[in-house]
Amino acid sequence: MHGAPVATSETDRTAQDPPLVPAPVASSRDRGLRRLLDGRRDPQILAGVLFVAYAVVSIGRYLRLGTRSWDLGIFEQAVRAYAHLQVPVVDLKGPGANVLGDHFSPVTALLAPLYRLFPSPVTLLVAQAALLALSAVPVTRAAARLLGRRRGLALGVAYGLSWGIQRAVDFDFHEICFAVPLIAFALEALLRQRWRAALCWALPLVLVKEDLGLTLAALALVVALRARTSSRRTALAALGVAVFGVLATVVTMTLVIPAFNTTDAYDYWSKVSDSSGPFDGFDTKLRTLAWLLIPTTGLLALRSPLLLVILPTLGWRFFSSDPHHWDTEWHYSAVLMPVVVLALADALARARHSSRPWLRSYALHLPTAVASAALALTTTLPLGALTESAAYSVPARVSAIDGLLGRIPDGATVESNIGPISRLTSRCRVFWITNTRGVTPDFIALDNSSGRYEDVPGYVRELHPRAEYVVVGSTQGYVVLERER
Repeated sequence: MHGAPVATSETDRTAQDPPLVPAPVASSRDRGLRRLLDGRRDPQILAGVLFVAYAVVSIGRYLRLGTRSWDLGIFEQAVRAYAHLQVPVVDLKGPGANVLGDHFSPVTALLAPLYRLFPSPVTLLVAQAALLALSAVPVTRAAARLLGRRRGLALGVAYGLSWGIQRAVDFDFHEICFAVPLIAFALEALLRQRWRAALCWALPLVLVKEDLGLTLAALALVVALRARTSSRRTALAALGVAVFGVLATVVTMTLVIPAFNTTDAYDYWSKVSDSSGPFDGFDTKLRTLAWLLIPTTGLLALRSPLLLVILPTLGWRFFSSDPHHWDTEWHYSAVLMPVVVLALADALARARHSSRPWLRSYALHLPTAVASAALALTTTLPLGALTESAAYSVPARVSAIDGLLGRIPDGATVESNIGPISRLTSRCRVFWITNTRGVTPDFIALDNSSGRYEDVPGYVRELHPRAEYVVVGSTQGYVVLERER
């Protein structure tokens, strides 16, 4: 029987109910501190430190006129065209040459908005430093998930200081800086058995460079191999992606690039057709393999199927007739670094449960060993320059050279060799020396600090016998000549 509610006193209500005291609320500062202490911010912190280090090295090289090739100028010309919504003409490859007829790298158009705001080659160097540093996040995160915080962080450090990444940082700019984080994120997803995410991260590789379709295919095959027992449908889809990767490479090399090339061909077939085979330069190639597998992985990465992803890149490099492709210099090994380090992490996770005590012990100590090796080797690699005072100053000779090149007006046509190129491509139309193909430039800027040209005016007369050029200035081995009207 329901009656009227019975009134209770305030004292009784207090005795019956728990006190209405709000639970303490952690401040955002406290939550951030906890994330920092439990290691969840380790990958981001490491990436931030690496970004600063990479940027200082690459920008410092540019400021000191230490440009190593014409690639920075080539990519700046392409990105500059994209930024102004124009066809990506790269005059350094020949007057009016479309860069898509050289290598298929439309991904560089993503830098156009940033370049439009900051039109300078430094913009490309900063972007490259950021992309390479970003790749350390999935590598460190995946390693920590498999091995624990300390060992995962050790592998993250080993990766960030790996010789392949450092060589890429030291090489001005190249489109592979987009491929490195894509491969790293794809492999992280693969190790977490997120098959679809792994394939989605890897698919854009076909827009980075024409040969990376084969890397996509290799990665998709590993996904199919790993997923075959848990999801037959996923394995079949991965095989489809692998076929797509191969077809993308074939179509790009045989149809797309020739369509943009004035010769209707892919210029780099000759590097394979002229090759003497994989045994040419065998000692150099063997050293490259040793560098790839010993200090970086202690050979344990050979126990992981992820290592199959390196085969396409190593394959074209070792079959090339160009010796630059065989060794550890330049930027060619950067795309291999996330593969070998995450293959190591995968192998370490498996080796911890081995029935062989020596293998368990080896796996236990290997992360510390590879991190120590990376730190030790850094003393002879580009990041080692960070400990030298010269890395933070610009020599007086550079100011003198910049002053000389500054006498060339904006919008002028200039024929140049490597030294002056990246100082001019943001504001002039620049051609490679001896490759103006009938264009008579307004100025010729030469780095003759090596003394290669004994008679600069005489050499210029040979280049352009129908034009008259006068020397407008020279300093520190650099010479600028202007065409008389």
